[in-house]
Amino acid sequence: MSATVDKRRLILDAAVRVFARQGFHTCRVSDIADEAGVAYGLVYHYFPSKETILDTLFLERWNLMLATIEDARAADLAPREKLQRIASFIVESYRHDPDVMKVIVVEVTRAANTFGRTHVERIMQAYEGIARIVEQAQATGVFRRDVDALFAAQAFYGLVEQVLTQWIFSAGEVSAEEFERIKLAIVEMICVGLDG
Repeated sequence: MSATVDKRRLILDAAVRVFARQGFHTCRVSDIADEAGVAYGLVYHYFPSKETILDTLFLERWNLMLATIEDARAADLAPREKLQRIASFIVESYRHDPDVMKVIVVEVTRAANTFGRTHVERIMQAYEGIARIVEQAQATGVFRRDVDALFAAQAFYGLVEQVLTQWIFSAGEVSAEEFERIKLAIVEMICVGLDG
């Protein structure tokens, strides 16, 4: 790995910690530089603004989720198992790096500001990918056909995001058992309403 990539990653990782701790709007580029242990000007060498840093962080994680949704959709699995893969990816992302997920949920997907609007098409791609899984299951009679697939997808993602939000703002640790329970409960809750 080159020094360029190392410094860029160092800055991104520091930005995650600063955004999660202070919030995007209240922090300064100098806070990110201090957290990364680099000169203030070096941040601008890699990123023209803190908005670009947030965009980069969001797109890195969101693109992984879009790939997970597409892989699940294409897999030869039952619809519940496809949704289970997606729920597991999101829950495990939180378990692996809660600060990144906090930044994505609080500063981008729930933000009715520039970032939410900037990435609305990308966010909708996730809903549409999940909706295609629902539509496939509806076409084969596994899921009922009188529920709009996009609505079901938004309900699925909304439920996952609500759980993450509760974890983000609670003071306690989430146990390994809770992570596993939630993965199953999310899919069960949505599928009970969709079962044909």
